[in-house]
Amino acid sequence: MSSSPAQAATSGTARITEVYQAEKAKAGGLWRTHMAAVDSTGTITPFLEDDADHVTYGYSVQKLAVATAVMDKIDRGLLTLGTKLDLPADIILGGSGIYHLHRVWGDQITVANFLTAMLLVSDNTAVRMCGRVVPAVELNEILAAKGFVHTRVEPVANPNRFYLGTTTPREMHDLLWRLATKTLLKPESCEFLLSITRWINGYHDGVRRVMSSRERERVATKYGADFNTLGESRHEVGIMFSTTGVPLLTYAMFAEGLGDGENYGATHPAVQAHSVIGRTMIDNLPPVPGSSAAATARTAETTLPRTLPKPFHPNHGG
Repeated sequence: MSSSPAQAATSGTARITEVYQAEKAKAGGLWRTHMAAVDSTGTITPFLEDDADHVTYGYSVQKLAVATAVMDKIDRGLLTLGTKLDLPADIILGGSGIYHLHRVWGDQITVANFLTAMLLVSDNTAVRMCGRVVPAVELNEILAAKGFVHTRVEPVANPNRFYLGTTTPREMHDLLWRLATKTLLKPESCEFLLSITRWINGYHDGVRRVMSSRERERVATKYGADFNTLGESRHEVGIMFSTTGVPLLTYAMFAEGLGDGENYGATHPAVQAHSVIGRTMIDNLPPVPGSSAAATARTAETTLPRTLPKPFHPNHGG
C-alpha cells in the first residue's frame, strides 16, 4: 500500500528531525535551527524550529544578505553587474577567499566578479568591495525595507566598511525562500545569486559532502565559520531543489559554543554533522507539489518558480 504525498512528506521531515537531533547531540555546542519544507499545495511550512528566533552572529552566512543589498541597488538601476572598481592593495583581507592570494593587485574588476568570489569561495576582500558600492548604513536600510528586523551588518568608523553582524535562523529562512521563489529581488537577480550558490565549485565540506555532482547542483548553500567567547561557530544555510528545479526545503543551522578550535575543515564535529544531516535531507525531500506519490518530478506541475542551473561539464581547454 503506497503512502500519500502528505504522508511521505511527514515521514521524511520526521526522519530529518530525528537525524538532526542525534547529530546535534553528538557534535555538542549550542544549536539554533530552522528547517521548512513545502506541502502538497506548495506552501512552505516549518517542521523544525530549534530556538529559531535567537539573534546570532552569522559570520560568512551574512554574505548572502550583503549580496542581496548590492543586487537591490542593481534592480533599482543605481549600479550594474558590469560596474568596475579597482582592487587596491590596501583593501585586501586575509582569511577565506582568493584575492589575497594574488600577491599583486590593481585590477579593475566588475561587481559580478566580486559578488561571485564572495558567495562561491566566501572571499573576505569582496565584502569590502561591496561596502564601496553599498555603505553600511544604506545596506542596513535596504535589509530593513525588505522586512528583516535582526539581519544587519555592524557599521564601523569607515562608512564603507562593516562587520558582518547578526541574523536569526528564521530570518535567514525567509531570505532563502524569497530568493528561491524569485520575490526577494527581480527574478533575474535571484537567478544570478542562485547560480553561484548552487555551483559545484563551491563549499562541499558540510551539507553537500556526501552527494553526487548532480545532487550538489540541486543545493544552494552558504557556510560561515568563526569563533567567539562561547567557542567555535559553524553555520550552514541553504535551499534544496527537485531535479526539475522546484524549491522544496530550506535549512538554516547555526551552531556556536563548539570545540575543536582552529579546525575549519571537514573533520570538525559540527561540519561532520552537517554532512549527515544534508544527506538525510536530500534523501527525504517532500514530493514536488501537485504530484502523486507515484509521479516523478519530471512530469509534475507546480506554481512554484523553477531554477535550473547550467549543468556542469568538464572542459580541458583548447
